Amino acid sequence: MTKDFDQLITQMRTQLQALSNADGVALNDAETIHPPLQQLNPQLMVEFVELLRPKPHLKPEVRHEQACERIEALLAIVERQPESALVLQTFVFRLINQYQQTNTYAVSGILSQSDFRTQLSHRVGEYFLPLLKNERDLRHLIGEIFHRPDDRDWLNVLTEEDWRRFLSIWNHACDLQPEQQMIQMEMVDAIMLLSYRISSIGLHPELIHAYPEIDEYESPFLVQNREIIEFIGQYKAFTVEKLSDTLPSSNADPAQALVMLDQCHDILLRIRRGTQRNGVSLNLTYLLVLLDQCLQRIEVLLLVLTSAHKQQQLAVADLAIDLVDGYYEDKSVRSLLSTNTQLIALQITENASRTGEHYVSVDKKGFSEMYQRAAGAGAIIAFMATLKILMSKWQLAPLMQAISYSLNYGIGFVVIHMLHCTVATKQPAMTAAALAATIQHSKGRRNAQLAGLAVLIINMIRTQFVAILGNISIAMPIAALIALAWPWLFGTPLITHDKATHLLHDINPLTSLALPHAAIAGVCLFLSGLITGYYDNLAVYRNVGARIEAHPVLKKYFRPERLTQIAHYIEKNLGAIMGNFLFGCMLGSIGTIGVITGLPLDIRHIAFASANYIQGLMHINGGIDIAMIIIGLVGVLLIGLTNLVVSFGLTIIVALRARRVKVEDWKPLIKLIMTHFVTRPSDFFWPPKQPLQIQDK
Repeated sequence: MTKDFDQLITQMRTQLQALSNADGVALNDAETIHPPLQQLNPQLMVEFVELLRPKPHLKPEVRHEQACERIEALLAIVERQPESALVLQTFVFRLINQYQQTNTYAVSGILSQSDFRTQLSHRVGEYFLPLLKNERDLRHLIGEIFHRPDDRDWLNVLTEEDWRRFLSIWNHACDLQPEQQMIQMEMVDAIMLLSYRISSIGLHPELIHAYPEIDEYESPFLVQNREIIEFIGQYKAFTVEKLSDTLPSSNADPAQALVMLDQCHDILLRIRRGTQRNGVSLNLTYLLVLLDQCLQRIEVLLLVLTSAHKQQQLAVADLAIDLVDGYYEDKSVRSLLSTNTQLIALQITENASRTGEHYVSVDKKGFSEMYQRAAGAGAIIAFMATLKILMSKWQLAPLMQAISYSLNYGIGFVVIHMLHCTVATKQPAMTAAALAATIQHSKGRRNAQLAGLAVLIINMIRTQFVAILGNISIAMPIAALIALAWPWLFGTPLITHDKATHLLHDINPLTSLALPHAAIAGVCLFLSGLITGYYDNLAVYRNVGARIEAHPVLKKYFRPERLTQIAHYIEKNLGAIMGNFLFGCMLGSIGTIGVITGLPLDIRHIAFASANYIQGLMHINGGIDIAMIIIGLVGVLLIGLTNLVVSFGLTIIVALRARRVKVEDWKPLIKLIMTHFVTRPSDFFWPPKQPLQIQDK
């Protein structure tokens, strides 16, 4: 490394000396601010960073160790050759001043003020037709130097001490005030832009709607701008008067501006907390993220300009990491989606988790009630499955067939909800969110947390078991009774032998796509859970109940008491109604979409599969083979298992990510559950006499 570093320093010194001679100024003569030099070669900085860059595709701890070793080697070289630090710092400062900096400091890594949908369309478009690069912008230099996307990883694993030691290299120069001042003035301009931007966001109607109290007093979003302008005036007056080796801290104090920025943060936190009660929109989420980014960046820039030595180094490190991250995140669709959907995803899964608490039974009473609710749903599902078989006989165009199937499923699921019944496969999308909420709010020792989670999971498994049992134990006999009564009522069998063969083939896991189709149904179940949470959030955020109650037309047709009841019911059940109806639409239309597109798309749902299974067996000519019975029954059970695993898995992933929950080690939890299954397997299928408890060890 020493040889390579010496060669780089020699090349840097040569370029700087040549430019200084051409400009008529010695390397260390800096009495006036020179215009930016245009001829420094950024490739030398690319090679310098290459000396520090650890090898790619290593574990984070290994990359950190390797990066620290290289920084240590660099520090050792600089200690032996102090003049090399002066050359390096001079080269870096003058190289930076060759580029336009203000927009980079004020914009890079910060969302645009255009809305979410516009940003999303722009970023998607850039993948197919990239924008022209502005080679005069500092972001272009950052992209050249940190040209590997994984550079962000090793920069982020460096500790505060690592950054302090590395940035100590930049403390050896004493005659670079003009270059420093030029960079500082660019930062000052960026601070001004960010301050005006914060004021603009603070006046946005969506933000005022979320926090009406902001109009009662003088808004800190406006006051901070006044304080920032006053600070900038003091800062510029001091730097024009005298160039100092140290940054102006006593003569230009940003303390009052930082106080107002803290108040802006406080309001931002209150709005986020308020979304738990009042809901949140995608646009409000975007504004909150944008405001938070602007506040953080302006604080970092203020610290770079005015803080003491150690704090300044940390602020410079934060700014460097932010700019490198921003170079890649500004073009990333995934980053945009992840950043902006987190709050609304949290609100959606929060609503789902509150609903999911009702899907977990802990005692015999709850166990019995769940079976009764599931049995009621099973009876309705038997009629829905029969109605779909009848609809398949109609000679309809594909679109009309999809609509008829969708209405059958959608209205049926809504009726099930309105009658307070339960479809077993609807539970995982709700209970997974409840599990994630429990993980997030768990307190106490790690073992105690795992024991509590194990109890919740066992209760969920038992509740899911009895719900499935309730669905299929009633759906199958009701479907059989319908098949038996049909010839007596109408003189013809419900289905033909060919149709019966087709129904049994569709649930055969060996000869059909039953399990992939069951996975598609699991995805639909997952989406229905998100839809439920979305509309629950929308009902609260848009004041749906109050608006219905105040509707001038509805007031003419309903008494005030009756209208209040309707408004309250819709507000409380809008999510469930829309989630169930749209879930039915998805189940009813996917098969038709598969026919139209020629793709092997269809759905398999355990409750409907069980009804089709029994009706198919009853209409097979020539006797029933025992193998046919076993394969069909196994197929139904595997379809149900696939439904549950897919919907639960997708929902728990979204719920955990929305809460930023990282379960460090699942193995102890799995071991705890498996141990309990071996010692007391009945707890997974039948409620214990006393509420289940698992002692942590």
